[in-house]
Amino acid sequence: MGVSYEDLEVGKSYEVGSHTFGRDEIVQFAQQYDPQPFHVSEAGGEASMFRGLVASGWHTCSVMMGMLVRNFLDGSTSMGSPGIDEIRWIKPVRVGDTLTMVNSIVSKRVSESKPDRGIVETRWEGRNQHGEVVVTVSSKALFGLRHPGARHSGEAK
Repeated sequence: MGVSYEDLEVGKSYEVGSHTFGRDEIVQFAQQYDPQPFHVSEAGGEASMFRGLVASGWHTCSVMMGMLVRNFLDGSTSMGSPGIDEIRWIKPVRVGDTLTMVNSIVSKRVSESKPDRGIVETRWEGRNQHGEVVVTVSSKALFGLRHPGARHSGEAK
């Protein structure tokens, strides 16, 4: 079995994976989901404040979600998420940029109404190849407990 609630430590960070954004991928995603001019063509990007083609913020978040599922949640007791609290697109992601994702555990607690699962607050951070933070996501996730009813360390009070 993969990661369960008990395995997640408040304050610990996990490098989840990396992804390099290609031109065709950026344009294809944008044409389907976010067809703003600076996402779908070089000319549109040049005419914008970005001065070049940039990936949609939704694209960067989708890539990070894919990395999280494949490289961290696969085989885990994850039960999904009750929602995202905040997304910040801090710097544009450009053709050829490599985004590395780190998932940090901010807090956790066992659900009062459903004590077979815990609520884990996380912060995702995407950094480019220069180490610059380009995107952050604050989220909550639900994880099943391996041992419901046992005392768990590292929980928020």
